[in-house]
Amino acid sequence: MLASIVCHSCWGLSFLASRRGLDSAHVFVLLSHRFLLSFLVMQLFHRQVAGLRRVKKDLLPLLALGLAQPVVYFFGEQYGILHSTTSFSGVMIAMIPVVSTLAAAPILKERPSLGQLLFSLLSVGGVIGIGLMTRSSGTLDWIGVACLLTAVLAGSAYSLLARGISARTSPFARTYAMTGIGALVFTILALIRCRGNLAAYFVPFSKTPYLLSVLFLSLGCSVLSFFLSNYALTRLPLARETVFSNLTTAVSVFAGVLVLHEPFSWLSLLCIGLILLGIWGVQRTAKG
Repeated sequence: MLASIVCHSCWGLSFLASRRGLDSAHVFVLLSHRFLLSFLVMQLFHRQVAGLRRVKKDLLPLLALGLAQPVVYFFGEQYGILHSTTSFSGVMIAMIPVVSTLAAAPILKERPSLGQLLFSLLSVGGVIGIGLMTRSSGTLDWIGVACLLTAVLAGSAYSLLARGISARTSPFARTYAMTGIGALVFTILALIRCRGNLAAYFVPFSKTPYLLSVLFLSLGCSVLSFFLSNYALTRLPLARETVFSNLTTAVSVFAGVLVLHEPFSWLSLLCIGLILLGIWGVQRTAKG
C-alpha cells in the first residue's frame, strides 16, 4: 500500500513536470529523454539483480507489458487530451481502475467484493467531479474518444499483465522491460521528429528547468514509480492496487494550487475527500 501511495503521488506531480518540459521540447523528444535516461539508470543495476536472466520464457509477456505501458498508453493519453476536452479526458482516464477491477474477475480469478466495487466507484466519482469542475478547454472529436479509450485499455492491460506474471518475474525485470521498450520506441520517434538532427535532439538540455523536469520524470516517475507499481501489483490484488491511481488526481490538484496558483474550492476539497474515502473503503472491505 505504501508503494502504491508513493508511486501515484509521484505520478500526480508528473503533470507539473511534463508541463514544464513541454515548454522546451516536443512530446516525443521529452518522452525519449525521460525513458532513455530511465533505461540507462536501470542498466547500471541489472547485473546486480538476481533473476533477470531467468525471464527468457516470459519475453513475450514482458514485451506486451512494455508496449502497453508506456508506449500505447502514452500515445492514447497524449493524443486523447489533444483531441478532447480536459473534463472528458479526466473522466475517461478515471475509468482505468474500474475496468481493471472488472476484468480481473474473469482473467485473474480475483473477484472483488461488492463493497470494493462501490467504494471504487465512489473514488472514481471524486475524480469525475474534479474533471467536471476543470475549465473545459479543447474540443471533443471521435479521434479523442478513440485515443482515450485506447489509453484506458492499455492502462488496464498493463495492470492485468503485471499482476498475471508477478509470480514468475521480478518487479525489477518488469520495470527494466518497460523503460527499455519506452526508450527504444520514443527515441526513434524523437529522431524522426528532429529529422536525424542530433543537435536539435539535445538542445532542450541547455535549459535548466527542462533538465530538472527530465530528471524528475525519469528517476522519480519512471524508475522509482514503475518499480513501486510493479512491486505493489505483486503483493496486492488488482482491485486494491488500481484504486490508488485516483490518488494521482488529488496530488495533481494540490500541486497545481500550490505551485501554479490554480483555483481551489470547497467542491474540489469534497471531491478529493471522496477519492480518499473510496481508496480507504476498497482496502477496508477487501476479502479476508
